[in-house]
Amino acid sequence: MDITHNLDGGVLKELSRNGIGTDKPHKGCRVYVNYTGTLSDGTVFDKTKDSPFQFTIGKDMTIKGFELAVTTMNLDEISIFRCHPDYAYGSDGFEKIIPPNSWLTFEIHLIKWSWEDISRRKDGSITRQIIEPGINHATPSSISLVNIHLEQEQNGCVVDEKDVEFRLGEGKAFGICPGIEIALTKFKLKEKSRLFIHGKHSLEFKDDEINEVYVIKLNFFEKFEDSWSLTSEDRIEQAKFFKQKGTDYYKLDNYKLALKFYKKMIDYLNDDVSINEDQMREIKCLTVVSYLNSALCNLKSNRHTQAKNDCESALRLEPTNIKAIFRKGEALIGLHELVAAKQCFEMVLQYEPNNRAATAKINECVNKLKSQKKIEKSVYSNMFEKFAKRDTQKEEEFLSQQPDVMNTLGEWGDDERERAPTEFEKENPNILMLNTTGDFKNM
Repeated sequence: MDITHNLDGGVLKELSRNGIGTDKPHKGCRVYVNYTGTLSDGTVFDKTKDSPFQFTIGKDMTIKGFELAVTTMNLDEISIFRCHPDYAYGSDGFEKIIPPNSWLTFEIHLIKWSWEDISRRKDGSITRQIIEPGINHATPSSISLVNIHLEQEQNGCVVDEKDVEFRLGEGKAFGICPGIEIALTKFKLKEKSRLFIHGKHSLEFKDDEINEVYVIKLNFFEKFEDSWSLTSEDRIEQAKFFKQKGTDYYKLDNYKLALKFYKKMIDYLNDDVSINEDQMREIKCLTVVSYLNSALCNLKSNRHTQAKNDCESALRLEPTNIKAIFRKGEALIGLHELVAAKQCFEMVLQYEPNNRAATAKINECVNKLKSQKKIEKSVYSNMFEKFAKRDTQKEEEFLSQQPDVMNTLGEWGDDERERAPTEFEKENPNILMLNTTGDFKNM
């Protein structure tokens, strides 16, 4: 049987043993196989030995014919495949093992596979089984409007079914879990796939190993033109659209989605294209706005480091931008860098002496610095008292272990003498004897 897409006879399949079920691995799946590879004359050129061969379909980890062969197999199936040189090593061959223009035969046993891991951290928390491949190559962006058909499964039965249209980032309001939103950025138009989603990506975070199962079909998605394909005028207009969308979501307190739109502005404005001076000024102005608004969203989300970075990006374009300086000061307060924050607000007053907000922030910094010093003083005071007490205890312990010299003056124990005491010394233990040189005789 010819299994090539073009039916060109490049890979022929002969079934040796039926597999289990109807599922087959697809692009992105991690497969585990045992195989034996032979040349046309029957020479074995390669085979698995102690452990199965494993590879990810679609990553060019093996020859084209071998990869295609595995995608036609069911679990535990054994089949024989003959591969034309165009689907093997071609006219070059492979070192001294595979001669040029060789047909290759593989007996393959598909042991197991894991579905495609499409989680961001590649930790297996979101996996996909493609049921119907999509069309074209485009996929939704993280801010696209999408229309999907959703079926939730439990124990193989559909327990919920609905059609939903929403913007990625707003899924929770429509009963869509974060795991589905992440997965949809990997879908192609009209694709239908089964998703296995770990509890940590569910609507209500569940730190367990139980997967939620959904069958999703992507009916439609809003496609944004790639920035490199647009004229300068179109890029500016698209950036303005993103700015307005970001502002709309900011007003709804959806800072996460607003931030995505502001970041999208930057992506469209940063591409190098031919622009005139007026366009250059407008792009610069919009870029500064995108950084300022991003900083505001990050401040609202307590992402102070990111907010500081956004402000610094804006200040590289406009070093005297008051909003950027002020918001950088706010970010620095969040990072507990109070001296630097105070300097930012003082700089604002240099440009706007009557800025009440900056004055209030300076007072806030001063009060926090005083509190900080008071706490530090208390900590250090307690620490020094603790050290002094410990030193006193050590000194007393040392002294307690020393002999009482005054009360034992002139008295010698037997273990301290170089000779036995005389009768006189026994009768007069407190009398010290002098020798002819004037030294104490018994010392």
